[in-house]
Amino acid sequence: MSVTEADRRAELLAAAVPSGATTAFLQQGEPSLSAELTRLADAGAQAVVLIGVRLGASGPGHSWLRRIAAYWWRERTGHRPALLVATRLAESADAVAEVATTVKPITGEEPGLTSPAWEEVTTHRHQVMVCRGPRCTAKGADDTQVALIRRLTEHGLGDDDVLVTQTGCQFPCNQAPVISVQPDDVWYGHVDPATIGAIVADHLIGGRPITTHRLPRHRKEPANRSED
Repeated sequence: MSVTEADRRAELLAAAVPSGATTAFLQQGEPSLSAELTRLADAGAQAVVLIGVRLGASGPGHSWLRRIAAYWWRERTGHRPALLVATRLAESADAVAEVATTVKPITGEEPGLTSPAWEEVTTHRHQVMVCRGPRCTAKGADDTQVALIRRLTEHGLGDDDVLVTQTGCQFPCNQAPVISVQPDDVWYGHVDPATIGAIVADHLIGGRPITTHRLPRHRKEPANRSED
C-alpha cells in the first residue's frame, strides 16, 4: 500500500509463498498492481483475490485498493479475470490468510480515480519531505514519519496545513534520517521521533527553524547563459 511495504517486501513474499500468491504495489514499488493484474490476465487467470497489506502507519486506505483494481478491470481489453478484494487491510503479514476469507467482487460500479476534492493543489503552508531512501529507512525513517504524523494530529494540523510526503533518497545519507521542509528550504538530519516535537512546535507552527539537527544548505547558483 505504501513505501513501507515496498521496503519490507521480503515479509510479503514470505507470506505469499504458502498460497502461491504474488506481490504488487500501489506506489513506490514494482511491479505495480495494474502491471501484475495484466500479467495474470494474460496468463489466463480466471479469478484473482487481492489482499491489501499495511505494515506501516501511513499510506492510502482500503478504498484505494478497490479503486485501482476497478479502474484496471474497466479499462482492460480482452480476457478479464474475476477480481475479489478483501474487505479490510491485513495489518501484518501473519494476518493475510485470515483477511483473505472476507472478499467482495469488483462489480465495475466502484468509484473512479477522480473526485472534485482532488482537483486543486492543497492550501498547505509547508511540505515536509521524509526521506525513505535505503539508509534513512534502515535508520528509522518509518518511526520518524509516524512521530511526525502523530505530532501534527495532536496540534490539529492536516494536509491543508502541512503536507507530508515520503520520497526516495534525498542525500546526505550520512545524516540519516533526513527530512526537508519546503518552501523554507530547511534540511534536518538525524531526525528521530524525539526531535520531531521541536520541529513541529518551533518550525512548522512557530515559524522558527530549530538550530539543532539543521543541516547546512548551500544553494548552487544557475550557470550564466549567453543571449543570442
